[in-house]
Amino acid sequence: MAFTGLRDSLNCSVCLNVFSNPVTLKCGHNFCRVCIARVLQTQEGLGVYSCPECREEFLECPGLQVNTNIQNIVEMFHSTSPETEDFLISCTYCMDSPVPAVKTCLHCEISLCEDHLRVHPNSAEHVLIGPVGSLADRKCPLHKKTLAFYCYNDSSCICDSCCLAEHIKHEVKSVEYAFEKKKDKLKNDLQKLTSKTEEVDQQVRNLQLSIRETEEKGLQLAEKVTDLFRNFRRWMEVEEKKALSQIFREQEQLLQPLSQQIQLLEMKKEELAAKLRHIEELSNTTDPLMVLQDQKSDRADVAEERDKEYLCGHHSGEHLDEGLIFMNIHSRVNMIMSNVSRIGVSEASDILLDVDTAANNISVSQDLKSAFLSTNHQNYPQSPKRFEDGQILSFRNFSSGQHYWEVETSEMGDWMIGLAYTSMDRSGDRSWFGENDKSWCLARYKNNYSVIHNGVENSLSNQCLSHRFWVYLDYEAGKLSFYELVEPVRHLHTFSTTFTEPLHAAFGIVENEDHCWLRIRS
Repeated sequence: MAFTGLRDSLNCSVCLNVFSNPVTLKCGHNFCRVCIARVLQTQEGLGVYSCPECREEFLECPGLQVNTNIQNIVEMFHSTSPETEDFLISCTYCMDSPVPAVKTCLHCEISLCEDHLRVHPNSAEHVLIGPVGSLADRKCPLHKKTLAFYCYNDSSCICDSCCLAEHIKHEVKSVEYAFEKKKDKLKNDLQKLTSKTEEVDQQVRNLQLSIRETEEKGLQLAEKVTDLFRNFRRWMEVEEKKALSQIFREQEQLLQPLSQQIQLLEMKKEELAAKLRHIEELSNTTDPLMVLQDQKSDRADVAEERDKEYLCGHHSGEHLDEGLIFMNIHSRVNMIMSNVSRIGVSEASDILLDVDTAANNISVSQDLKSAFLSTNHQNYPQSPKRFEDGQILSFRNFSSGQHYWEVETSEMGDWMIGLAYTSMDRSGDRSWFGENDKSWCLARYKNNYSVIHNGVENSLSNQCLSHRFWVYLDYEAGKLSFYELVEPVRHLHTFSTTFTEPLHAAFGIVENEDHCWLRIRS
């Protein structure tokens, strides 16, 4: 209802449509410029002019003052009215029965239908555009002329008078030229944006694929772990039954002779009871001949000595062999853990330090498991494999499979642990682990932890609380991971690459603290 009332107040009383280029007479009434111009033109022969609405008369043709306020209200109405989409620009000449306009002439400031367009002048000054309701924004606000030029310096549309005034030294082109250039730019921008949109779509698809792969990998890993622990339980149940069976079998072997001895002793008790009753009867007998002629009592002493020998010979005092039971359990558990190693990751328990690669300021323990920073020159023999400073490799190398090993570090000092190709340099600035493309390492420097490869160092966000670490290698997958052995185990970083050479475990100690050391615990 509000829009309807507003539209009625914005209707021209001549054409009964919303004002188009509204102008005001001296009496204060508003009309479309074209509408009032026609009315006044028809009144020229009458000698007097009058307002179509209030009939106020004017001796001379009244001037037409543009009503900017009404024009602004009309534009706001068109932008907010629900009927904006259905709003049609009518032909200026078809007043009796409005006909939709197909073009608007910027020079004449009128709108034309198909029929009137055919008879309209087609000279260059009559610029035709799509039908518009208002031309106020297409006029120069200063000179009231058509905006026919575009200034690139000020990024604004101007008229020909502006070109000769403040824009005379600027880069000015015709609106048509600037329009075509702008369309070309928009076309290029559209192509770029389309290409970028396709790139973003591809990135989204790649991320979605990564999500699916991660989910599938997670399900596969969960199934693998479930199978592993199911096998654990099955193996442990089998081994429990075996251990219990062994206990009960050995127990039976020990109990059987003891039970037999008990049976014999029970029989012996019955014999003794019978002899006891016989002797008691003899003791109560008053007949001397009967007592003296009895021979059972005479054989009692002999039988007693024989029974002592029997009892002493059959009571062994043997017990279950607890040590044997637990040694068998230990052996079977080791077999289970061996099966686990064959299923997945195996601990590299045979990693030893290669002294031929040790720098002369690195001291190595006799078991080849520990490396120490030494202030004394070690006088190692010259070797092309030997590092110039502070580093050492392992004997063993890895060219396939999944492996892990544990490294313990000193509380003080700076160090590096990781992996390196045999072909890496042994001297120079790029011979330190992580400073080249042939080595990867976890490093501690001034109590800050970072991971380094090919000279690129990435700091770890959290400080390490433990001095024990796991190094995990999956050669085929191209993954090298570092873990801190806390509860629970904490993942520090994973390098992802493609390994092209055998890898050695790498250990480095930077010379800034005494008593700095690294030890292989695997």
